[in-house]
Amino acid sequence: MSLFNSLSVSASGMTAQRQRAEVLVENIANADTTRTANGGPYKRQDVVFEATPVGQPFSSVLQAQMDNQPQGVAISQMVVDQSEPDRRYLPGHPDADKDGYVLFPKMNPAEDMVDLMGASRSYQANVSAISAVKEMINRSMDLFR
Repeated sequence: MSLFNSLSVSASGMTAQRQRAEVLVENIANADTTRTANGGPYKRQDVVFEATPVGQPFSSVLQAQMDNQPQGVAISQMVVDQSEPDRRYLPGHPDADKDGYVLFPKMNPAEDMVDLMGASRSYQANVSAISAVKEMINRSMDLFR
C-alpha cells in the first residue's frame, strides 16, 4: 500500500467517526425527548460500519486492475433502537397518558458519552496517522534533493 493510499484510508476513517459522533450527539441531546414529529419518544440511533474500497488518486491503471485495493471504512446503515420506551410516572407532564405515565427514550446517556469519547479518540488516531504519513512523504522528498 502506498503512502497516498494510507492517507485515503485515514480520511475515510475520519469521515466515518465524524458521522458517528454526530449521531451520538443527537442521541445525547434527545435523551429526554418525549414527543417527536413521528409521534412518541425519540428512538436511539446507532451506526454500522463496513469496509469499502478507497479511492486511489495516484495509482496506475495496472495497480487498480490488481486485486490489492486498500480498504477504508464507511457507514453501511443507521440502526434505530426498536426496544420499548421507558415509562416514568409524571402525572403533571403534558405527554402523560391517562394513568400519569410518560414514555421516555430507552437510552443511557453515560453509554453514549463513552461511545462519543471512543469516536473522538478514533478520529484523533486517524489524524495522527495522516500526520505520520505526511512526515514520511516530506522526509522522502528531502532524500531526493
